[in-house]
Amino acid sequence: MNQYSRNCLLVLLPAALFLCLSCASPPPPGNVVDDLGRTINIDETPQRIISLAPSNTEILFALGLSDSVVGVTEYCNFPEAAIAKPKVGGFSTVDIEKVVSLEPDLVLATHVHSKTAIPALEKLGLTVLALAPDSLDEVVNNITLVGKITGQDKQASQLVNSLRTRIEAIASRTQNLTLGQRPRVLYLTWHDPLITAGTETLVDDIISKAGGQNIAYDLSGNKAIALETIIHRDPQVIIASIGMGTGEDLPWQYVKNEPRLKNTEALLNDRVYKIDGDLIHRAGPRIVDALEQMAQFIHPELFKEIE
Repeated sequence: MNQYSRNCLLVLLPAALFLCLSCASPPPPGNVVDDLGRTINIDETPQRIISLAPSNTEILFALGLSDSVVGVTEYCNFPEAAIAKPKVGGFSTVDIEKVVSLEPDLVLATHVHSKTAIPALEKLGLTVLALAPDSLDEVVNNITLVGKITGQDKQASQLVNSLRTRIEAIASRTQNLTLGQRPRVLYLTWHDPLITAGTETLVDDIISKAGGQNIAYDLSGNKAIALETIIHRDPQVIIASIGMGTGEDLPWQYVKNEPRLKNTEALLNDRVYKIDGDLIHRAGPRIVDALEQMAQFIHPELFKEIE
């Protein structure tokens, strides 16, 4: 190698090294705060991840982390590839021994696991991060957080930008509606007993952004609501969850067949709708699909073009 070649090599090597470093995954963030207000230390990019909720599973797969997912729940059925992953129990019935046996370096939990599963797993030395969003903004922030701690910042940014654009497309048409222009909405999670979504829930935030007013404004969380209250508040739109467990469309059938609801504006004007419970109750990327559907139900005149 002549002197000219050596000089060129000395110039090119640092540039090549810089390019390699810039293409590498960003370092883990260290300390992060989860949705339960807990500070979690993540000093290495997770390679083996277990999800304890379908929503978490959907986030992981949407970020291209399917190869890193080593365990999911029995209810994690989307995307289809998640079904083949090893099972670690149900949503609220975590098999602690199975989780430990899969040797995860990160477990993604939710608020359901705060009292039992999370303390048990942390006692065994596992790193557990809880995602428990109550609004669309918090769902989007969680996707950003998961991308950050798994080295998938670019994928998370692209997904978040797409979701925010779709959310804004809805909110821009509804945010200036007056109260009189916002139909009274009942969302029915279950029919026996009657369960609805009150404030501090994703459903409530979706109803608001979709241009409605939730008739369960005096309830917090997912709570029982009296039939008499529903009748008195006279919903103009009723949206029933379907596909919950083995319930199929029982909540929707209840609304259509309950004689005491026949004089509500929703029934009189045939404004009773179904929505897939997996879409609206899973705090993952598909929650924006639920927002778009709810917007069509509540304001069909504003959102005819959304498919």
